[in-house]
Amino acid sequence: MPQVTSFIYGIKPAIIAVILAAVYPLAKKAFKSIELIIIGAVTCIVTLLGMNEIYAMFGAGLLTLLIFVGRRPPRVIKNFFPAILLQIPTVAVNNMRVFLVFLKIGAILYGSGYVLFAFLDNELVAKGLLTRHQLIDAIAVGQFTPGPVFSSVTFIGWQMNGLQGAALATLAIFLPSFVFVALLNPLVPVMRRSKLFSAFLDGVNVASIGIILTVCISFGKETITDWRTIAIALASLFVTFRFRNINSAFIILGGAALGYALSYISA
Repeated sequence: MPQVTSFIYGIKPAIIAVILAAVYPLAKKAFKSIELIIIGAVTCIVTLLGMNEIYAMFGAGLLTLLIFVGRRPPRVIKNFFPAILLQIPTVAVNNMRVFLVFLKIGAILYGSGYVLFAFLDNELVAKGLLTRHQLIDAIAVGQFTPGPVFSSVTFIGWQMNGLQGAALATLAIFLPSFVFVALLNPLVPVMRRSKLFSAFLDGVNVASIGIILTVCISFGKETITDWRTIAIALASLFVTFRFRNINSAFIILGGAALGYALSYISA
């Protein structure tokens, strides 16, 4: 609606600050060595160049595993079997299409919830099911409303196929997590005690950080287009990193208020 255009205009650059603030503590934990920092940076570069996020994450995990094995040859070599990804042909949008797309994303998503945006960009925007502006609008709605980052998916489902699309997208994105938690919860501590598997997960962790940075760069090119959005982005970054405990809702509200105020100032 035209009445809210100026508010959304300010929210979009503020979202980038929120994502960067959320990924900062994750990055401090994930980047344990110079090798992991390099792997994270390479992941960011190759995903910017168009590599699929799944291949990038598994590649980072395997590369970290090879580095670990090269330094400390294990007595027992363990095999890793990546899950077979569901391939969905490009067809007209319908309820089953919506359900399968988000079931796939929910089944293979790894890392921070903000990695979701990279998967949505690859699965929806790249395949012509959604425009990038629609995706950014959905992220704005998800940030502004209570609940997890995944609430953006509900809005995207509605964009794709109305109320039924919203319900199916929400069900599909959360369903795999319930199943995986029930099945893997007893096994994760055991797997983490494996030095090989732990090294693999370290690589995947830094890759997820690199993918989030890729998303921020892509969104920045779409949303930071003039001096107003630059000012909003910088102000949001300052507040989020200066006041670490501030609720992200206040950053979104501040971005909306700045967008509304600056929209009346001529270029």
